[in-house]
Amino acid sequence: MNQIKELIAHLHSHGAGPRHVAHLLRLWVQALPQGPRRSQPEHFLPQRVRHGLPAWQAMLQGLATLQQRHPAEDGSERLLVKLADGKTVESVLLTPERIPGLCVSTQVGCAVGCGFCMTGQGGLLRQLGSAEIVAQLALARALRPVKKVVFMGMGEPAHNLDAVLEAIELMGTVGNIGHKNLVFSTVGDPRAFERLMALREGQVRPALALSLHTTKPGLREQLLPRAARVTPAELVAAGTAYARATGYPIQYQWTLMQGVNDGDDEIDGIVQLLHGQYAVLNLIPYNSVPGLPWQRPSWERAAEMARLLKGRGILTKLRHSAGQDVDGGCGQLRARGETSEAQVSAASARRIAIQPA
Repeated sequence: MNQIKELIAHLHSHGAGPRHVAHLLRLWVQALPQGPRRSQPEHFLPQRVRHGLPAWQAMLQGLATLQQRHPAEDGSERLLVKLADGKTVESVLLTPERIPGLCVSTQVGCAVGCGFCMTGQGGLLRQLGSAEIVAQLALARALRPVKKVVFMGMGEPAHNLDAVLEAIELMGTVGNIGHKNLVFSTVGDPRAFERLMALREGQVRPALALSLHTTKPGLREQLLPRAARVTPAELVAAGTAYARATGYPIQYQWTLMQGVNDGDDEIDGIVQLLHGQYAVLNLIPYNSVPGLPWQRPSWERAAEMARLLKGRGILTKLRHSAGQDVDGGCGQLRARGETSEAQVSAASARRIAIQPA
């Protein structure tokens, strides 16, 4: 049972009503003690429901277990999470700031095949169920407070829309995460934009982060070889429409790679695309991955780009990549824990050689 609807059906089979279901889901997602609390009558559970609690708790514990913890010097912490079938995914407790956050995975592997991402080297193994996505939040909250969730871990959320939107709905209701603090990150897929725009009033509408990475259509197709064929201009147009519908600024993600997308020509392209938009550009220096050809630019160059963009009217934030000292690039921890030498060689053979456009 890795879908939220299956967990709810199990509770219904033990006589739980809507209020009981909401209460038990709240305890789980917020990592609070499970069980009836007789001192608070509104939390009282009928006997039949209480008798089913051990099985319910076993189901929740079986969804995901914490296999490894890798704290970094910057305060972030990379977690390797084992699923019921033995496969693993990563989630990351982000550097504690004003809003403590968590980055969660939505798939085991990824089909987009970004040439600079370790996760994309092995392809897609399977989708995560909505309950498995939420279980990452429950595990993390048992370690430290979490008030923001970004869907930027392993996988492409747009390729697992039903499960991701179901998880977002639960996190934004009984999970007590502010809607604008639920960040749906995507390389850009028409199906995702359609579903997000179609969310009705009263449903949880997440904030949106779009992987831009370059203003050059040809280079973007090379960097994201199996993403939907959406040009940078089309991506920004779709983001602008969503910003108008929700009132949330769009976050544009730019993984900064030396000699690939850190040139002055890209600065000009960014200004042309984003000037006057309700948006913020996140410059994220690349987390170097052993075996892949990409290099992290100097901090001085990254800071110069941010300064130049701000000077030309683009709201720009230079982000510190989390977990540099613990192989913080997405997929590295899972690869280190699970990939054999033969698999590493196969992944290297599948590498895509990207040349700046």
